[in-house]
Amino acid sequence: MDTSWTRLGLIAGGGTLPRLVAQACEADGRLGCVIALSGFADPADYTDPLVRTIGQFGHVVEDLRVAGCDAVCFAGIVTRPDFRSFVPDLEGAKLLPKLLAAAVRGDDALLRVVVKAFEARGLKVVGADELSSSLLAPAGMIGGDVDAGPHQPDIAKAMQMAAAIGALDAGQGAVVCDGLVLALEAQEGTDAMLERVASLPENIRGTRQTPRGVLAKRPKPQQERRIDLPVVGVETVERAAAAGLAGIAVEAGAALILGSDAVDDAARRHGIFVIGVSPDS
Repeated sequence: MDTSWTRLGLIAGGGTLPRLVAQACEADGRLGCVIALSGFADPADYTDPLVRTIGQFGHVVEDLRVAGCDAVCFAGIVTRPDFRSFVPDLEGAKLLPKLLAAAVRGDDALLRVVVKAFEARGLKVVGADELSSSLLAPAGMIGGDVDAGPHQPDIAKAMQMAAAIGALDAGQGAVVCDGLVLALEAQEGTDAMLERVASLPENIRGTRQTPRGVLAKRPKPQQERRIDLPVVGVETVERAAAAGLAGIAVEAGAALILGSDAVDDAARRHGIFVIGVSPDS
């Protein structure tokens, strides 16, 4: 157990990840409060959550102080705000110029401003993987019983492409089939990218009957890894299968698996693999 902090505030976006983090912290008695971000998190998923908008930085910091929190974790899906209609509180308004300056450089730059703002208030920023180590992708087979060996060239190229777009702070994922780059992730996210792959002609991609191609997900090389690590869950597996892919590869130790047993079951059911690989594979 990390003893550098005693009480955690969870800032929850959408999806399964923040619920898993909340459960892990409740289990060891260190969950101070959950702040459900309006429009992203479902407050019904948590016990007595505080609901705040994405611009209420001052209110969030005060919520954490009142709850006795000395650490904070950001977890879940949160899309980039439209700064033209951004409605911050007073502290949020003070932070806004830095956010606007960072936003033009990319999402990672934007997230670093947010992290530093909370650290400046004396809060330790903790990664979701630090709270539940079982979430972190191991090396080797994670899900399914399909041999990934024949797909190593596609895995290697997809990982290479994901690293290339990550270096530009553009995205974390890429899809490659028989050496052909089918899709690169940008602001639309992984799910929309896989839907795009599923709409491509079948002569350049796989099908459910004859799966081909690989989705690779990895952090951006310069990424602040305490926030926004790549995530794979059951829905990712299902969308990859619907796009005709043979498997999913993630960087071992640098991606989160949402429910390893459920991901394994889904991969077996759909006849694809999920594997953790080293960044240089």
